[in-house]
Amino acid sequence: MGCRTRALAEELLRVVAEGGKLLPDPRRRHAGRGAWLHPAPACLDSAERKKAFPRALRVQGPLDTTEVRAQIGPEARPTDDQGSGLAGHRKQVDPS
Repeated sequence: MGCRTRALAEELLRVVAEGGKLLPDPRRRHAGRGAWLHPAPACLDSAERKKAFPRALRVQGPLDTTEVRAQIGPEARPTDDQGSGLAGHRKQVDPS
C-alpha cells in the first residue's frame, strides 16, 4: 500500500478499518474491505503520508494506526542490506 510494490499475499499484512481505527488482520478473517501492507515501518509511514488507508478502505477521516504499528514493531525495520525491507520476509525452501 505505502510503497505500491507487488508481493505475494503471504508477505503482506492485511489491515481493516473498524471504529475509526486501523486494525491488523494477520489471520485474514475480519469481515469487510481490507487493504494490504508490507509489514515494514517504512511502508506504513509512506501509506500514512499519502493518506492511502481512508481511500483504500473507503472510510471518511483519518484512522488511528497505533495497533498496526504495534503489530509491525521496531524489529521489522529494514537494514541496509535488505533495501526496501522485503528480502527478509520471503520464505526459503529447502532444495533437498
